[in-house]
Amino acid sequence: MPKIVDHHKQKEKLAEAAWRVILREGMERASVRNIAEEAGLSAGSLRHYFSTQSELLAFSMEMVSVRVKERIRGLPFTGEPIADAQLLLWELLPIDEERRAEMAVWLAFTAKALSDPLLQPLKDEIYAEMKLGMVSVIEELFNRYHSTASKEERALEAERLYALLDGLAIHSIMKPAEVDAGVMKSVIKQHINSICRNDPAAGG
Repeated sequence: MPKIVDHHKQKEKLAEAAWRVILREGMERASVRNIAEEAGLSAGSLRHYFSTQSELLAFSMEMVSVRVKERIRGLPFTGEPIADAQLLLWELLPIDEERRAEMAVWLAFTAKALSDPLLQPLKDEIYAEMKLGMVSVIEELFNRYHSTASKEERALEAERLYALLDGLAIHSIMKPAEVDAGVMKSVIKQHINSICRNDPAAGG
């Protein structure tokens, strides 16, 4: 009886092999041949699942997003805006080894997408999803603490929050000993508390 192959599992296996190659050797070494070797397959077998390197990288990139979304869905939200905002934002930061690896490959993917037109639509889609998440956090907080704030004020705070999150993530990947999980959590907590304490219209 022929062996039944789970094609999606095989694609996930190849995506994880791509992550390992990128983490260990950099995006420039993430060739079809090297990823296939990492996964224990021939390059010909890999092309059975992905016809091009860009197709494999796009799937690998999307898998990072999917895993983050799955973890977010499992978070123990309480309905308390400040606590829930912190839980959500911490999930998007490299606060442990699993998330650090995901963030490192995510940054490599986004850099690659700047020069690979086949990756750009996915990059833009995931960016838009992240931006929507920031908008949702700010809406929840402002509806509770600054209900009269204007649409423009809310949009500016969402942009500021996204910039803070990106900056923390990049700094942590670059200087993990200086910007560790405790620092990132403290910065997010302080920022969220400042949003809820201060009137955004007052500029401080």
